[in-house]
This record gives sequence, C-alpha cells and structure tokens, in this order.
Amino acid sequence: MQHLTIYSKQDVLQHTKTRRFETKLGECVQVIKNPADLDDSLQQTSARYVVVGVAESIGVRANLGVGGAETLWQHFLSSLLNFQSNDFLEGGEILVLGHFDFSDVADLIENSAQSLDEKTDAYRHAVNLVDDEVEQLVQIITQNKKLPIIIGGGQNNAYACIKGAAKGWFKNGAIPFAQINAINLDAYADYRPLEGRHNGNAFRYAEEDGYLEKYCVIGLHENQIQQNVWMDIVNNPFVDCITFEDIFLHEKRTFEEAISHATDFTIDTLCGIELDLCAVEGALTCNGSASGVSVNQARQYINLTALDSQPAYLHISEGAVQTNDGRVATTTGQLVAYLATDFVKAVQQGYH
Repeated sequence: MQHLTIYSKQDVLQHTKTRRFETKLGECVQVIKNPADLDDSLQQTSARYVVVGVAESIGVRANLGVGGAETLWQHFLSSLLNFQSNDFLEGGEILVLGHFDFSDVADLIENSAQSLDEKTDAYRHAVNLVDDEVEQLVQIITQNKKLPIIIGGGQNNAYACIKGAAKGWFKNGAIPFAQINAINLDAYADYRPLEGRHNGNAFRYAEEDGYLEKYCVIGLHENQIQQNVWMDIVNNPFVDCITFEDIFLHEKRTFEEAISHATDFTIDTLCGIELDLCAVEGALTCNGSASGVSVNQARQYINLTALDSQPAYLHISEGAVQTNDGRVATTTGQLVAYLATDFVKAVQQGYH
C-alpha cells in the first residue's frame, strides 16, 4: 500500500481547532499506534469504526468524467474532527487511519498520454492499482472485526470495498463465504459492462468475480440507465432497483418504503452501504445533480440502512469540493462528515 499515508495523533490535531470549555472529536478519536504493523494495531484498538480517505479521480477519468473527487477528503476530515464530542458521539469509538493519495499516478498519465483514447486506457489500467491497495486495507480492517468508513474518490472504489470486506469478514468467521450484499443510493446503477475498470462498473465486476451476491439500487434515474444494463438488471434475480421516478413522481413507494425494501432484499448476510453523492440534489460531484434526493433524505438513508441491515462497511463516493471544470462547493466535506457520523450513531444504536 505504497500510496497510503497513516496518521499520527499530531496529524489529527493539526486539523482540530481546540477551544476552552469544549471537546472536539479530533481530541478523542484514536489513531494507529504502530504503523509498521497495521494488523496488530487494529487488533489492539477499542475503536469499532475505521475512517479512511481515498483521494483520487482516476476511476472517474477512466469513465470519461470530470475530475475533482480527490478534493473531498481534506475538507471532510476537517469537518469531522471539529464536530463536538458529546453524549451523542464521543469520538473514542472512531479511529482515523489515514488516506490514499494517487496523485502521482494521475500526474503521470496526464503528462504522458498522447491522445484521449490512450489516456482513457491508461486510467482504466490504473484503476486496478487503486483497487488492489484499497481492497488490501479494507480486508485488514474487516478481518479485525472493525467497520470501515471509506470516504472520497469515485464509485469505482465500491469494487475494492466489496471484495476487501467479503474477504475480511469471511476470514474472521462472520460470514460462511467471501460474498456480501450491497445497497446503493445512486442516480446511476454503476453496472456497466466489463470494458475495463472505471467508476461506472464496480458492481458488475464485484458480481462477476463472485464477491457480490445481492445488489439493490435506490433512486436510479430512468434517464441515466442504459437499455442493455436495464435488461440485465430486470433479468437478474440477485439485482433489484427502485427508480427515483417510481418513488417521487409515480409515488409507487415512499422513500422510507424503498429503503425498507432494499434492506429486506439484502438482510440475509452482511451488506455494504453505498452512497454516491450524484444521488443528492445540489451536491457537488463530477457529474452534477440537477435532480435528486435532499440532503436530509440522504441522511435518513444512511440512518435507516445502518439500523435495518447488517453493515459490512460504509462507502461515500463521487463528492468534490472543486471539480476540474471550475465548480466549487466548500460545504461538501461537512455534508459527508454528517453522513459518516449518522452511520456511526445508527450502528451504535442498533449495535449489530
């Protein structure tokens, strides 16, 4: 994991603005005590949740998208660490491990590729490197019976989260096979064909490789689903979806009923909880969000899935603070920090 930076307590405190008569999460969260032995450090920590950043847009660029997902992590981290430590969330149950930085890989591609096709092929090849490193860390976290909270990067990282979590939870005996389910709040299915890795086909690859059993998408936009992918979904008994239009236009189900359907569909084993910020109206992402669920509905989704499923991990993707085409939204990091803490509080409440 050559692209992983592991944080010390001093690294965490540098992002924490301390004040008299207050205690911030940054003062309470745990860190890895022995970076040379991650496995042992995770065995020894009392924290149940391990937060990791993935600062990359490689998977987005591999799908001909606009970069910027690498900008989320630092803003998220500052927001998270400066939340108040209190009876609702004390902070000691969270370990902030560090983040991946793949900027050297992206820079090499940008400076070396001679054409768009060459650049796209290079990015798709580079996603395999991202997959390998993120998967390895997620496996180490989960085999020690900790819940990973993976923040940032493209939705391509869902593949590494699923594969790493399936292997890790299987290794510690929590599941009988290295295979888990996933629920995704997303405008897109991210179930495109096996054409080389990118942010639009993580779940297809995870299923093809045998690590994903059941998959349910909530809020899929009818205008964004390719016909061939739609036919693959409706003909696969292990894949289900509830479109945004069926929830909010045709009112066939309420949003809460859609979430309940998804958790019922995936309740038979551990389940990855995915949230692509493209599903949230107004959130800054590489694709934009002209229509979508509200911020409060996104928070409700996190709360209800964490309460009513058997969480294997949380992965929040595609958010940006600044995109390569010049759009800026400084609140994206705080939004994702709210979602992450909502997850911790809900799991604590249900204590699966």
